[in-house]
Amino acid sequence: MGCNFWKTKHDTYLDGELAAEEMRVFSAHLHTCPSCATDALMRVLTKRSIQAAGKRFTPMAEFRTRVQQSIAARPWRSSMRFGWVIATTTLAILLVTGVAVTHAGRDRTRREHVYSELADLHVATLASLAQVDVVSSDQHTVKPWFEGKVPFTFNLPDLQNSEFSLLGGRITYLDQVSGAHLIYQLRNQDISVFIFLEEAVRGKWNEEYPVIKELSFHMETWSQGGLRYCIIGDASAGDIDDLAELLKRASSS
Repeated sequence: MGCNFWKTKHDTYLDGELAAEEMRVFSAHLHTCPSCATDALMRVLTKRSIQAAGKRFTPMAEFRTRVQQSIAARPWRSSMRFGWVIATTTLAILLVTGVAVTHAGRDRTRREHVYSELADLHVATLASLAQVDVVSSDQHTVKPWFEGKVPFTFNLPDLQNSEFSLLGGRITYLDQVSGAHLIYQLRNQDISVFIFLEEAVRGKWNEEYPVIKELSFHMETWSQGGLRYCIIGDASAGDIDDLAELLKRASSS
């Protein structure tokens, strides 16, 4: 498939909405096509700029104050008190319901935002000419490289007798929080492993949804030893889980 075919699918790929096989083929195409890789990278940067701009302004919570002022300005009449009590109770119920719905919506939006950010970081890395800052398949070389660059330490698994290989790592940032970004490979598929200090990203994750199935990218996240781990890639859910188990065992040792 040529570039003309993929040009119409860049945004769909970046949103993780292609079929699993197309995701795999497009990821492989990015490794061999500088034009598409550059286009994908520029689109990711544009998305992140728009997301950052969207955080600059938030609506002011003046509705409740205006309602209270409006109520206080109106004279009470005994003949209207019963109806007013009902109206006030109804308004209170609506406000409580609205707050609950808004809170749930914000939780979901925040969770989706984090997954979208990590997906963008993963895609941007695939499209980059220099995917990693420390290039090594040896965990004993990669792990010490992060010392002093991130505010935590971590263990990496021994990949002998497994199909995974370590390509290297780089420093990454999630909402200005620094972390480690490791790149693993399985059957020519690149998989990103992100590690952050748990307390620095607390509240961004929902443990009820450790594996995200809404995206074509498979993703898994968990907290262990004060660190937050997240794996993302277009490998199968089973492969993602296998890598997660290797990391969990290494973190426990």
